[in-house]
Amino acid sequence: MHLPDGFLSPPVWAALDLLAVGTIAGCVLRLKNTLADAAVPRMGMLGAFVFAAQMVNVPVAAGTSGHLLGGVLVASLVGPEAATLTMAAVFITQCLLFQDGGLLALGANVVNMGLSGTIGGWLLLRLLRMGPAWSRDLAVFGAAWFTVVATSALVSVELALSGTVPLGPSLIAMVGVHSVIGLVEGAVTLAVVRFVARARPATLDGTVLQVAR
Repeated sequence: MHLPDGFLSPPVWAALDLLAVGTIAGCVLRLKNTLADAAVPRMGMLGAFVFAAQMVNVPVAAGTSGHLLGGVLVASLVGPEAATLTMAAVFITQCLLFQDGGLLALGANVVNMGLSGTIGGWLLLRLLRMGPAWSRDLAVFGAAWFTVVATSALVSVELALSGTVPLGPSLIAMVGVHSVIGLVEGAVTLAVVRFVARARPATLDGTVLQVAR
């Protein structure tokens, strides 16, 4: 879902660039005096993992494929602010070094594939964190799945606002395919979170630890 340049109109990509820059700046300010030293290498390792994982495309149907987003997973391990910076670094590297996504559309890609999970998915996880063990597992799975579906819907809306495609057919196609891709995202996220919760619970963000036990 990396958007190239030329697909979004200037008002749309400019607004998303401002949103991405403002959110990243806010995260930097919040972490300036609170980020633990131990979190920094973890952010680097998670960034490398997400970068590599996004290179692996999973076939879905009719010649389409998808890849891991990872926003909810990273937020589970380092919190939403640090996860936002980690994911932004991944997308900036992909754009500048590998031309994966356009430069003008970089803000859109950060918002769609990054903030949707590191902030949107994480907030949903907080809302769903209460309940018996099976429902808490479902919350982790559901937050990751929702991130993928929400991202596909955001892309469709942005393309429609730009006059690139009609909204209805785009939503049906994008959300339909990514509802399936989201199942893979949810399964991977749940598996990793549950493994870390058992092996190294201290590395989990506090909110997710309450969910994963």
